[in-house]
Amino acid sequence: MACISGKTDGMATTSGTGSNRQIVDIEGRRLRLTNLDKVLYPATGTTKADVLSYLAAVAPLLIAHARDRPVTRKRWVHGVGTADQPGAMFFQKNLDKSAPEWVPRVTLQHKEHVNTYPLLNDLATLTWLGQIGALEIHVPQWTVDEAGQPRNPDRMVLDLDPGDGAGLAECAEVARLARAILGGMGLEPVPVTSGSKGIHLYAALDGGETSDQVSAVAHELARALEADHPDLVVSDMKKSLRAGKVLVDWSQNSAAKTTIAPYSLRGRVRPMVACPRTWAELDDPDLSHLDYLHVLERIKHVQDPMASLSPGHPGAVAEPDRLHRYRTMRDAERTPEPVPDTAPSAAGGNSFVIQEHHARRLHWDFRLEHDGVLVSWAVPKGPPDSPKQNHLAVQTEDHPLEYGTFEGRIPKGEYGAGDVAIWDAGTYELEKWRDGKEVIATLTGRADGGLGGGPRRFALIRTGGGGEQKNNWLIHLMKDQHPDAAAEPTAADGAAGQPSRADHGVLPSHAPMLATASNLQELEGEALSDEDWLYEMKWDGIRAVAAVQDGGVRLLSRNGNDLTAGYPELQELAGAVREPVLLDMEIVALDRKGRPDFGLLQQRMNLVKPAEIEAATRQVPVHAFAFDILNRGGRSLLKMPLRERRKELEDVLRPAAADRVQLSPLFEGPPSHVLAISEEHGLEGLLAKKAGSSYLPGRRSRSWLKVKHARTQEVVIAGWRPGGGRRAGTVGSLLLGVPADGDLRYVGRVGTGFRERDLEDLSRLLARLERKTSPLRDVPAADARDAHWVTPRLVGEVTFAERTATGRLRHPSWRGLRPDKEPADVVPE
Repeated sequence: MACISGKTDGMATTSGTGSNRQIVDIEGRRLRLTNLDKVLYPATGTTKADVLSYLAAVAPLLIAHARDRPVTRKRWVHGVGTADQPGAMFFQKNLDKSAPEWVPRVTLQHKEHVNTYPLLNDLATLTWLGQIGALEIHVPQWTVDEAGQPRNPDRMVLDLDPGDGAGLAECAEVARLARAILGGMGLEPVPVTSGSKGIHLYAALDGGETSDQVSAVAHELARALEADHPDLVVSDMKKSLRAGKVLVDWSQNSAAKTTIAPYSLRGRVRPMVACPRTWAELDDPDLSHLDYLHVLERIKHVQDPMASLSPGHPGAVAEPDRLHRYRTMRDAERTPEPVPDTAPSAAGGNSFVIQEHHARRLHWDFRLEHDGVLVSWAVPKGPPDSPKQNHLAVQTEDHPLEYGTFEGRIPKGEYGAGDVAIWDAGTYELEKWRDGKEVIATLTGRADGGLGGGPRRFALIRTGGGGEQKNNWLIHLMKDQHPDAAAEPTAADGAAGQPSRADHGVLPSHAPMLATASNLQELEGEALSDEDWLYEMKWDGIRAVAAVQDGGVRLLSRNGNDLTAGYPELQELAGAVREPVLLDMEIVALDRKGRPDFGLLQQRMNLVKPAEIEAATRQVPVHAFAFDILNRGGRSLLKMPLRERRKELEDVLRPAAADRVQLSPLFEGPPSHVLAISEEHGLEGLLAKKAGSSYLPGRRSRSWLKVKHARTQEVVIAGWRPGGGRRAGTVGSLLLGVPADGDLRYVGRVGTGFRERDLEDLSRLLARLERKTSPLRDVPAADARDAHWVTPRLVGEVTFAERTATGRLRHPSWRGLRPDKEPADVVPE
């Protein structure tokens, strides 16, 4: 690239003293440029003139992302040097006394000192920074106002930094995982290859939260990614923990921290650039960082992917219509979803659609036509089917009206990847619409739709404040319904559709903490670490969180179903505790030898009628093993180490006062000894728990490890094939799937292990869920030949001999339904 001369993007030469020195006029500012032929990047021969020409070319983009942000500089006055002999670099916050007086600046009071920073608001200042060798430009996530006072941050950033053994491909994978979570929060991130090692993810904020609040959300997001993907993600800054993993650095959202500005050069051996990228680019297996020559060519043809994050950006849409955000989150070339390129008309229709969406987490999309778009909410538990239930509804981006008829599969890697099916659709009668506050409407759907055909009157009420909860609403089924409205839901209805949520009263609600599947060899290796471990038996039953207060016991399953009415004998727990408590325990049915029998427990599940429950209680009484305590007398114990929680549990629980509630005993290691005891007594296996671990509600953690004797796998029922012989006219086998990468992967079919009652229950439940298309991936034609497909909503459990090379289960046998679990809970064991 030639040295600067003549006029370039607002830069004009006013006088010259040779090709190595120039005095230029830049938008009315005079600046002396010197040593233009100095090589700043020896590996590529890139000179200061080349750097200044690059800065002039990207100035509209770089300035848009750095405007009104205090600039911290990394300067290489004599160049970056080589890999063997790096050049001298110094870090600079304060503005030089020799800085031109026209450089905009802001003075900020820190805890113990005052700094005056330049503001990168114009081309002249950017050129001056290039002249003094400030190759790297770092800025915070907040701007200053006209008075020079810091505002709340207007963007969040996650720095995805690969450890040894990981690279850009792993960072891209983590970026896609983070995008799914941020999308659920109503944020659409933009990736930036940093020009160094990793990827930065930026998401626009509305300025309603402080830096501390944004940092807390980013920290929790990093922890969630680590909990879900412990082999790929780490959130702790310790280098010793980062080998082969990607650090999700959330700390750069601190008000005191800065991040390399998009389009800034890097002080590396080669002149690399922190360059915004598209999500399609991140899917490229040859993804790489870009140098300044690539970026110069790129900006001629590719719009800045970060344009929407910076007001006043030359590529930003001046007045976005209501579908602008929807479009920015989708690529019409990569998704079958409708992506109209025109603004919506202010139509006055009254259609609605509710779509069942098997994305990263199963949820229902509740959409009402209003002002020419479908105003949309994601409802994790689906529309409530009882006035006693209030379900969470998270408002998402407006969708086009064409989305009202959309069904299909959104490809992996795209926003909302997974299967979408219409659960119900029709028209609604509007009663009240207060934008951003409250909606009341009566919906009339299809005769065979999920709402049951009759009118359903719903209220949507916004409850969110700031931060990640700002889009939170509640959806409520009104008490005064049409006479044809459904009656109160039953336990069986909860198992087949959306689970019933209980009113938890004074004690808080917590989903149970989950264990990670392991094996004896791995567990013995863990036992040799410095951590103390506690061992207990794995009881073959269903999890329940018991809230004991006001002389009564309320039982909630893992997925929030109210189990209280189904197990009346466990009310005796109220007399076995000293004060209000929240306990984690396992409900089991014992065989004649006193061993838990999951098949026997099936006889107690899905019962509705009081007479049936009373009879089953006499024939198959249940017991409960309590093993953890989450709350005592209104005091949360979640952060207390397990060993201390165990002491609290032993203090508050009096098993002698209850025939059917026991304290789950602890056993001394090593784990091989405990596993042998478990096998000797015909139990399912063991649980090993770190004595110092806190309780993580609803999260799967390696602080709890489980080892089973038999191979079992939770599965999602996706279809069934008719039986023959004595099973003619009923279920012959079930077609099974396990969620994987946004799809439901076929793992085989099971046709053994069923009791007559199992087949009757399955026939009844599956009849409600019939659908025309297969929800599975990779089903062999022979297995799909006479299949009846169903909406994948029911979870069951099978035993099996081994897995084939393709992941299929060999010789599976049915153990029973798991109404305490949802498809999103199923993971490969």
